[in-house]
Amino acid sequence: MILAALIVALFASIFAGTKWSDASTTPGLALDLEGGTQIILTPIASEGQVTDETIQQAINVIRQRVDSSGVTEAEITSQGKNIVVGLPGTPSDETLDLVRKSAQMRFRPVLTYGAPTPVASETQAEEPTAPTAPVTPTSPSDLAQITPEIQAQFDALDCTDPKNLTGGTGDDADAPLVTCADDGTVKYILGPVEIEGTEISNASSGLGTTAQGVSTGQWVVNIEFNAEGTKAFRDTTTRLVALPAPQNAFAMVLDGLVISAPTANVAIQDGKAEISGNFTRESAALLANQLNFGSLPLTFEVQSEQQISATLGSEQLEKGLIAGAIGLLLVVIYSLFQYRALGLVTVASLGIAAVLTLGVILLLSWTIGYRLSLPGVAGIIVAIGITADSFIVYFERIRDELRDGRTLNSAVEKGWDRARRTILASDAVNFLAAVVLYFLAVGGVRGFAFTLGLTTLIDLIVVFMFTHPVMQLLARTKFFANGHPASGLDPRRLGASARYAGRGRVARPGAEGTQDAPVSDASSDEPFGSPTREKVGASVGTATAGEGTRQTIAERRAAARRAAESGSTTTDSSTEGDKNEENL
Repeated sequence: MILAALIVALFASIFAGTKWSDASTTPGLALDLEGGTQIILTPIASEGQVTDETIQQAINVIRQRVDSSGVTEAEITSQGKNIVVGLPGTPSDETLDLVRKSAQMRFRPVLTYGAPTPVASETQAEEPTAPTAPVTPTSPSDLAQITPEIQAQFDALDCTDPKNLTGGTGDDADAPLVTCADDGTVKYILGPVEIEGTEISNASSGLGTTAQGVSTGQWVVNIEFNAEGTKAFRDTTTRLVALPAPQNAFAMVLDGLVISAPTANVAIQDGKAEISGNFTRESAALLANQLNFGSLPLTFEVQSEQQISATLGSEQLEKGLIAGAIGLLLVVIYSLFQYRALGLVTVASLGIAAVLTLGVILLLSWTIGYRLSLPGVAGIIVAIGITADSFIVYFERIRDELRDGRTLNSAVEKGWDRARRTILASDAVNFLAAVVLYFLAVGGVRGFAFTLGLTTLIDLIVVFMFTHPVMQLLARTKFFANGHPASGLDPRRLGASARYAGRGRVARPGAEGTQDAPVSDASSDEPFGSPTREKVGASVGTATAGEGTRQTIAERRAAARRAAESGSTTTDSSTEGDKNEENL
């Protein structure tokens, strides 16, 4: 019942998602099966800076960015000195921006800001905002840095023009910067760089709290700097808090555009700052993500961006599914041949596992953007054998108990106690291998490891919540409990033998299945051959005609008395045998 409720809840959630959200009844497909967007990035740096090591470091940072955005199965590789990023499906603009905006994250003091539109030339002459003669700046926040050339550039800048919001502009760390907010609402004049993004050790988003630990209900972004960044941030905030607005603000610049410009309210001594404002959950998470992964060892420009077709396509997916169907069919044939009707339990269990796997993949595709790749399909196919192996272990344990003379009810419970440990140990090894492979591998191999680990967990759910309870129910039916030859649990076909059950009782396979029967009374006049009689003790001589077992001493004497009463005589060899037996 619990498993049925779980499946119903799973698919009900997906169905509701198709009505009121962007869920789908088909799983998302990765780049190799669906195609997507390919972006080629070219580094902008001196020749000595572009090394294999820095390229690999840049790939790792871009991969972190893409993965953190919820996109899975992205392909990020190097071609010479270029980086090729393949994003499956139709990625969002936010995800594309995380790849395009690949310049370094930098912190600059705000000198001034204004409306995003250009300023008329006559207004510039009437209201100069900068000194007319060169003056040596005393600090990064000194307004003397706003030269007439900088002021003219600021006045002419139009941040409502999309061309000025693409980033990638010149970003000299030692010079002032005239730029726009990334959303085009404000334009800034910023001082030289004071802190590099590489000095951020961690950034996260969450609900703010008071000093007493009470939630404020407002979303905030928390930043923590490393040792060098802590010292620089302490010096910067100490200077900024003493300045009037807007010079008491510092700008976070990513790829030449301001993504946030908070005001410094206090001097931060420990390198741990909290950014608050009109954040939503999504905007706070985006800023934290940009701060976490915004720092690249190189600056890149987008060389090309284009839509690409599937590298493998539906034909390869179809072949993979056919391979899986063939493997499943072979497992079904083997199960029915080896276990007869009991094999239907294997088929039903595999069916439940398939339904659960499909449901979980659909749910992950909807909630975290998971996409199924061909290596992922291979992981699911491999899982067919792993799942079937669990059932085989369980069934063979039950058969072993039946061979020892137990009833089916007892064999199911005893067999489960023994099989459970084996199944848990086997699946634990498989899951551990999948986890290690996932964290050590990249690209498509991670897709294989993910589905392998997922199906291993589903195998445990099915065995514990379906296969074992079904066997408990079947053990109560006459067809299986009586050991019908077609059940796959016939004790006689399994070679069951009698065993001592204690208190003068033995257990052996009987005419109506395996049963516990008392030791027969030697003085009983019950006819030999009754299915409830047990043959205990040494048997000597030959069996009576028509009997399939040897007679005990008491039975031979009883047979001799009955023969004498009916006028029959025993042979000399029989009499001699009885005498010999009496002397034993």
